[in-house]
Amino acid sequence: MKTFVVSLSLILSVILQAAEIPAGEHALGTRKYADFEKPEACKSCHTAIYRQWEQAMMSQAYTHHWDEIEYWDLAVPHSEKDPFFKEAADGCNGCHAPLAYLAGDVPPPRPSENSRANESVSCDLCHSITAVAADPVNFNWVSEPGRTKYGAKEGLVSPHHITEYRDIYTQAEYCGSCHNEMNPFGIMVKSTQIEWAEGPYAKEGVPCFVCHMPKAPGRSAPMAEEGMVAQHVFLGAHNEAKLKSAIELSIHPDEREVPYDGTVRFQVELFNAKAGHKVPTGSVEDRILWLDVRAVAEDGREYHLPVDLKNFEGENFTVASDELAYIDMGVPLGIENFEGVQRDGVPAGNRIFRMPYLDENGIMTIQQWNTRSLGVDYRIAPRETKIEHFTWSMPDDIAFGFVTVTARLYYQKLVKPVADFLKVPADESEAILINEASTTIEVYD
Repeated sequence: MKTFVVSLSLILSVILQAAEIPAGEHALGTRKYADFEKPEACKSCHTAIYRQWEQAMMSQAYTHHWDEIEYWDLAVPHSEKDPFFKEAADGCNGCHAPLAYLAGDVPPPRPSENSRANESVSCDLCHSITAVAADPVNFNWVSEPGRTKYGAKEGLVSPHHITEYRDIYTQAEYCGSCHNEMNPFGIMVKSTQIEWAEGPYAKEGVPCFVCHMPKAPGRSAPMAEEGMVAQHVFLGAHNEAKLKSAIELSIHPDEREVPYDGTVRFQVELFNAKAGHKVPTGSVEDRILWLDVRAVAEDGREYHLPVDLKNFEGENFTVASDELAYIDMGVPLGIENFEGVQRDGVPAGNRIFRMPYLDENGIMTIQQWNTRSLGVDYRIAPRETKIEHFTWSMPDDIAFGFVTVTARLYYQKLVKPVADFLKVPADESEAILINEASTTIEVYD
């Protein structure tokens, strides 16, 4: 009986502690904006770190143009028309405007009102986290704001605040608490940290911040000792330098000399040499990686080569076409009998590396909260090499002589037809050249 009482006491203690410091959806409205210092207060000592954060997406998670459009034009009106999505729409702020979520200020004021929601993922929010509850997903971090700031270094002294080391700042689970997301239907619509955990870098002990917050010699503040300082640059999909050469590319033909009425087959190898997660990752409903192969003959004529089909289940989603999709946008936009917009917006026949998000009718959606299932996962995993083939029968008008065949790999953060329809600024849907490779053949009589 005594053992039972002790165990019950321990259980009650854990329950009470959890109740005092809630996480995830249970933390809604449990704090005040005033509990958190403004980033400008941190800038006075951590100037370089502040400037890095200011330019990173962490400081724009709520104010960035596409996030604003997606939230206010799609997520919020959808939740107003169907209350089932209210918790999911509110939950967007758990990662994009966490101070607003903790303050119960949901939906927050629009970015144009310049409220404290605009601080997005702020310094004090990140350095108030003391733990991640259970498996990392859906902003289930524990925030304890106050004079104590938490981080990955021991023994630091500050004239402004108390500093305390916490193991969680050395673990990928910290990142996963926002970079893994489950929607109301139990679908994992973001899984970047999970992809990392299943890949080679986790086994080698290389967590997210090794690449996204690289360390360099310096001082974190004027009064700090010289040492290795994590750069708060958070480089990712919105940084072109990070994207460039993330995938290595090579191409070769099966024959160097081809008769004018012959056929040649090209092989393209795509190697994920850098990313510790799949490419693309994150908001995979929006993002595509696509391969375009073109031949330029001796007389300057250009020919587009469509990819050879592999005939796997769901392959139709990975080959560009003029098919319409995103029909469920009509609900939040109030458009009856909406026919959708073009699914891909890239030249037909090109290979697309993606994972389609599907609505209840099996049609592609960009509304992650309305995703009922995931299609074929045809992305490129860490250190994976994908092989694509392009079989080309010489056209009737082919010129004799040398032909240069070039494979180009492009990345888009948002499919262009959706961006154009929703009037998202062009930089969000621009085609960014990731890499290219060329080879030659000679056409003879």
